[in-house]
Amino acid sequence: MHSENELNDYNDFEQARVLTVPSDLAGERLDAALAKMLPEFSRNRLSTWIKDGLVFLNGNPAVPKTKLWGGETISVLPQPEADESAFQPEDIELDIIYEDATLLVLNKAPGLVVHPGTGNWTGTVLNGLLHRYPELKTIPRAGIVHRLDKDTSGLMVIARTLMAQNSLVQQLQARTVKRHYMAIAQGLLSNDGKVDAPIGRHPKERIKMAVVYSGKHAVTHYKIREHFTAHTLVECQLETGRTHQIRVHMAHINHPLAADPIYGGKPRIHSPEVSIALSEFARQALHARKLSLIHPETGKTMTWKAPLPEDMDMLVNVLRLDAGMLEEDWDDDWDVDDSDCEVMYVRE
Repeated sequence: MHSENELNDYNDFEQARVLTVPSDLAGERLDAALAKMLPEFSRNRLSTWIKDGLVFLNGNPAVPKTKLWGGETISVLPQPEADESAFQPEDIELDIIYEDATLLVLNKAPGLVVHPGTGNWTGTVLNGLLHRYPELKTIPRAGIVHRLDKDTSGLMVIARTLMAQNSLVQQLQARTVKRHYMAIAQGLLSNDGKVDAPIGRHPKERIKMAVVYSGKHAVTHYKIREHFTAHTLVECQLETGRTHQIRVHMAHINHPLAADPIYGGKPRIHSPEVSIALSEFARQALHARKLSLIHPETGKTMTWKAPLPEDMDMLVNVLRLDAGMLEEDWDDDWDVDDSDCEVMYVRE
């Protein structure tokens, strides 16, 4: 049985296809028009997606026989077919920071897609894992039990055995996997806090997530680590694992992540140096810095940590200089108490 966290982690809404019905298809049934608009997919496959609630007409679940007028918006959430799950090994550089016979811990680079999907069938973490560890072809999803967004960097755990995969999925469900992220939020937060707000699909923009009453329970804890002129460095801990959770929750409290292309809102006025740094950053300022879990074999709690990647570290330093902070006062020791964990990896 799959955990709610695992299933949710694999909802790749950023890969949705959003189409506008052209005027020359006015009068057509939705299913027939969709087949003409997406000729790369079979009618059978499109019909299945409509039946499974993966196709939306103007934000509402689509009905195959609906007659179109032209100008409507159709959103499609493509799903891979079974034969597309036979992914191929590829020689992709992966930063494996820990490995034993039971699990791997990966420090994912920004820009690297975790799992193959529409628009990214190759060049993913999964392809790289199959090349480096061929035995993972016998494990569903090559042992991947959770994911990070393409442009989020940081730590992920990979199962090397079915037993380990089952244990990790159960831990995600039981919320004993602890995931801490470093994020740069827009604006100045005044206090540490918690966002407890349900997350689901955006009611109008189907490629986005949003805080909605009908969404799934979602909780994010955040702590202030540094204040800058118009930004705050925060450490976020996930209590649940919803798609885009930190990005949605921080935007919900009017502190979206810096440079977030989906949830960041309108650009704010900054100093020229900060404006240039943000434009060059070109991804959400989010890094999975620390990961703690119970080792499936030993039962021991283990923790791994990875520093900010170079691009995010440079952005933090620009913000520090803009705020008038002296280099000798910079403090990167943001960790909470690790006394109950064995820290297996620190690269500072």
